[in-house]
Amino acid sequence: MMNFANMLKQAQQMQAKLQTIQKDLANVEITAQAGDGAVTVICDGHGKFKSIKLTKEAINAENPSAVDNETIEMLEDLITTAMNQATKEAAEKMQNKMKGVVPAGINIPGLF
Repeated sequence: MMNFANMLKQAQQMQAKLQTIQKDLANVEITAQAGDGAVTVICDGHGKFKSIKLTKEAINAENPSAVDNETIEMLEDLITTAMNQATKEAAEKMQNKMKGVVPAGINIPGLF
């Protein structure tokens, strides 16, 4: 039978491994495209939205030359801001809900 000290040591090792994995995932970039490359989205390994890139064809497929670069940049910035705000609010709601489930003092990497 395993003693408490060994169980605690294994739990600490597992927590350290989880923290390492969380840090590694934060540095991973995942790129996805839609519309034959008209829209490109980049997220990190946690699924957190990082950026969006639009082509002129994504905005005006019938007349892409009518779209200027400033319009593209403005739309990309607006979408990025909205996505980041939604992600932040969702994370806050999850954290508030989980506070009632996870005992105080217990840290679960990636959750808080």
